[in-house]
Amino acid sequence: MFDVYFGKYLQDIGVISEEEYLDIIEANCKKRVRLGIIAVSEGYMTDEQAEEVNRIQAQQDARFGDIAVEKGYLTNSQVGELLQKQGDSYLLLVQELLERNILSLDEIQKHINHYKKSERFTSLDIDALKSSDIDSVIQVFLREIQMPAVIKDYIALLARNIIRFIDNKVRFERVEKIYNYTNKYISSQSFTGDYELFVGIGGIGTKPIGEAYGKETFENIDEDCLDAVCEFINVNNGIYASKLSQEEITLDMLPPTMYTDITTIETDGMMFLLPCFIRDQRADIIICMETKWSIK
Repeated sequence: MFDVYFGKYLQDIGVISEEEYLDIIEANCKKRVRLGIIAVSEGYMTDEQAEEVNRIQAQQDARFGDIAVEKGYLTNSQVGELLQKQGDSYLLLVQELLERNILSLDEIQKHINHYKKSERFTSLDIDALKSSDIDSVIQVFLREIQMPAVIKDYIALLARNIIRFIDNKVRFERVEKIYNYTNKYISSQSFTGDYELFVGIGGIGTKPIGEAYGKETFENIDEDCLDAVCEFINVNNGIYASKLSQEEITLDMLPPTMYTDITTIETDGMMFLLPCFIRDQRADIIICMETKWSIK
């Protein structure tokens, strides 16, 4: 994922153009293949086994490799071997910049140092971004705002499922605490029970989410597109509610709701906004908890 973050920084400061940035990300996408595809191509798993693991992933929060090992389809050493074959996003980016004669190794390191300083990142933050481990990456963007652990856990799960089911080149920005949010396009769902939660995804970034999850191309953001986003939210929330039930926490999921006109969400309590960019289109993740929110 480092290629998405650092590549965007290089675009913002004028080292590369938008076209070069998108081209580099596209090139790196082709060099990082899903673990299941590699496992099948290497002869470690059959197509049927890979599809079975993919179906299980849609029902529970677990990595492909962990499920495959539990099912006896792969060993831990085979998973490690396959992960190495997926590619390192940092090294892939360095390779692209060098091969295109955009920057030298020394220049790349200087820009990384400037990037680290401008974004107030620590060395551990940079290591997390280079690792492409989404659990480590998402914490970089959550730590500056105090929030309940239940919301942090929810955001981490949602981030994992965006990577799994939508796009592994998503780019997150720092979470914000807000009191109102307005957008024309919002897909949402609420929980009742031991926790009261509202979860919404809004903005033009709902289009690539709807297309990726619905496996369909939409001319515009319409009810069909937002319905596909609602389905994604519903699946994610089902996994979340199931996990909490193992801790004897009861959550009831209300039917998903979509909004296709200018809509404002307001609250006097806890409301958080996590921006994420999918195919460079912004989607806003909105979460309200334990308060009376209003929707107009």
